Amino acid sequence: METVLITGTSSGYGRETALYFHSQGWNVIATMRTPRAGVLPESDRLRIVELDVTEPESIAGVFEAVGPIDVLVNNAGVPSMSVFEGTPMARVREVFETNTFGVMATTQAVLPRFRERGSGVVVNVTSSVVLGHMPLSAVYKASKMAVEGFTASLALELAPFGVRAKTVEPGACLTTNFAARATNGGPLEDLVPAPYVPWVKKVMDDVTSRDLFTKESDVAETVWRAVHDTTGQLRFPAGPDAVWLAQAK
Repeated sequence: METVLITGTSSGYGRETALYFHSQGWNVIATMRTPRAGVLPESDRLRIVELDVTEPESIAGVFEAVGPIDVLVNNAGVPSMSVFEGTPMARVREVFETNTFGVMATTQAVLPRFRERGSGVVVNVTSSVVLGHMPLSAVYKASKMAVEGFTASLALELAPFGVRAKTVEPGACLTTNFAARATNGGPLEDLVPAPYVPWVKKVMDDVTSRDLFTKESDVAETVWRAVHDTTGQLRFPAGPDAVWLAQAK
């Protein structure tokens, strides 16, 4: 029976991906920064583990404790929606610490095991922001574009050892709490410089009224496809809006 370790499973894509792999008969190691009861069902094939991807000691401890895994899904991420002019550099560093450096750190921790065994898959969840030009996403997009480039090069390095690396690019999921987390729970127009407010309101209205969007299940099923793909495909858009963007490029 195969085992997947998924980061950021307390909600949204990560939680749905954990549920999906579990439903397919896999052993699931579901990690989250702050484990909470009731987030995922109790099962002898589903283990919830505390993990902070920004802390090297936390990463090392988890990989030592969980034993062999077949797949690593780097899903944990920090959302960010704002105009760049009004984004403190401390916030920029916070976003990169989780979205980019956290992905690199967990990947680096698992690679010796995969390489020595001659198999394994790393799936890095990025975003459809990498597929098009989207407002209010300069910092977030930069963090995810970095992971796209990282994964593309990593895939070449790992191929001789039978290890694969992929990215999954989810579209906009209007049923998650992404926007609330991205703005720290406050109205976005209160968090940007005043001259931008009218434009920001229009952008947000356009985003929340769109007809084409991604569901959590779209992402879970696409991660599953990426894990099992042997064609050499690197990038997997997830959700109808992401697929449309990828085809329009």
